[in-house]
Amino acid sequence: MCGIIGYIGGGNAAEVVYRGLKRLEYRGYDSAGGAFVCDGRLVIAKKEGKVEKLSPLLEGVRANIGIGHTRWATHGVPSDVNAHPHSAGGIAIVHNGIIENYAELKNKLLDEGVIFRSDTDSEVIAHLLARAYKGDLTGALAETVGLLKGSYAIMAICEREHIISLACNKSPLIIGRGDDGYYCASDEPALAGYCPDVAVLQDGDIAELRADEASVFNGEMQLVIRETVPNLAVCSELGLDGYPHYMSKEIGEIPAAVAQTVKVFGSVKQKIAETLGGAKRIILTGCGTAYHAALLGKIYFENMLGVPSEVETAGELRYKKNVVGESVVAFAISQSGETADTVEVARLLKSLGAKVVAVTNSLHSQLTRVADAVVPVAAGPEICVAATKSYSGQVAALYLCALAAAGTEGDGGLGALPETIERTLERTDTRSLAQVCAHSRGVYFLGRGIDYAVAVEGSLKLKEVSYVPGEGYPSGELKHGTLALIDGQTTSVFVICDEALAEKSVVAAEQVLARGGKVAVITCIDSVREKLENRTEYFCRLEKVDKFLSPLLSSAVLFGLAYDAAVALGRDPDKPRNLAKSVTVE
Repeated sequence: MCGIIGYIGGGNAAEVVYRGLKRLEYRGYDSAGGAFVCDGRLVIAKKEGKVEKLSPLLEGVRANIGIGHTRWATHGVPSDVNAHPHSAGGIAIVHNGIIENYAELKNKLLDEGVIFRSDTDSEVIAHLLARAYKGDLTGALAETVGLLKGSYAIMAICEREHIISLACNKSPLIIGRGDDGYYCASDEPALAGYCPDVAVLQDGDIAELRADEASVFNGEMQLVIRETVPNLAVCSELGLDGYPHYMSKEIGEIPAAVAQTVKVFGSVKQKIAETLGGAKRIILTGCGTAYHAALLGKIYFENMLGVPSEVETAGELRYKKNVVGESVVAFAISQSGETADTVEVARLLKSLGAKVVAVTNSLHSQLTRVADAVVPVAAGPEICVAATKSYSGQVAALYLCALAAAGTEGDGGLGALPETIERTLERTDTRSLAQVCAHSRGVYFLGRGIDYAVAVEGSLKLKEVSYVPGEGYPSGELKHGTLALIDGQTTSVFVICDEALAEKSVVAAEQVLARGGKVAVITCIDSVREKLENRTEYFCRLEKVDKFLSPLLSSAVLFGLAYDAAVALGRDPDKPRNLAKSVTVE
């Protein structure tokens, strides 16, 4: 979940590392740090808090080799001491991942008299490296990772060698060549503007970077060549462009994300149709927002294909008794393509005989290497931790997959929808409702059928960025328990875009109003407006679209509501507390 970057070349490593960490901060912002070799001496600067706090510590640092880290805490609280890099014996390391057997390794080192300064699992790597080092840092790293269990992307530098040594297993790591040296990082945005192409290391790889050369070895330390691919991150896409936050910018980019996803789907349409041909059961899985997109995918596949479909969070599906055969197709959905539970359950389902389709915004990720087929989500870089445009791209991609499998010609009206979404964003102002939600004891998002799938995502988004508690709930279940929570201090947001179920949700809204609860409505149905518009705290009338496309409108409104609530409460919507965007640990 952490972000790491390294550089060796003719430029100033401190500047490269700091700039790269700023671009990787969506992966974690509990603390940040860097390690550099200056005149044969290891210099380490690290600080609890966001990356910007590191800037004063790097003033005056001049080095042409360095590594950096921005942390999402797993073992050990956020603090200066627990911040990376960690060092021992003139060697410094940064690590992304989880060392599952660190306690066992740490106890052995303690018995040998090693003194630990932090509470992290990562510090054991530095001490093991120092113990193994005999003049060959890369060899020592290969020996060290042989002792580790878990996931890791590791960068190491040493006072006595002018190289960066790398190792990875189940955590992302890329390398690239720039005009003035070699770079390595967790993710492409860190290398935007430096490296037009990158090589993606595979599990078990060991690599060594020099200013003018990169060598990659497999787990048996045999020299290998890893294919280079274009670095899809572009510097111009990483700026705020006048927006106050990335979240507001990325909500505004939803129309483009949908349009681009439609555009690129043509290249995989036939493959997806073939993969789904003969499917008797479809499994959709993901975590968080991706799981909510999967709920919509289930509706699309069952309605358009008539194939039984099921949805389960990846973390649960991974550990249950799975009965899978050759007639099963599994859709694994992940913005980053690195979500640990999703990648591992994709591997599991494939081993059990299922065909695996990856739906991802990252085409060079672990998930794409596992999958039998890949559906690109062309949302572009998403910096805000809370997913918005990538969710819309996932929904669009799943809709297109269902159409392709059903043999439907065209895009089912999706191609014309970006303009409708754009008008919706321009015309909708959720700031008044945001104030109501911001000061509510609880906010409940309710809907039936396809609207319920949107409601749970709206609830998650509000909780993520504003910290206002609440729940997404089927409106038909309201009277089976949740109605006990309703009073004048709660707000219920109803999504009503399925005409066949609209009256049932109206009845639920009436039940809330009868008990003094505040009600907001988002709908594209005229009869709902006639019954509720003048009795609610907020009423949003959407343009009339096919019910299967309506989630792309209603969710955009809910994203805006969550953003406005966060701003009203003085939260940072881009970097919610305790969260990171790429959940690469279990």
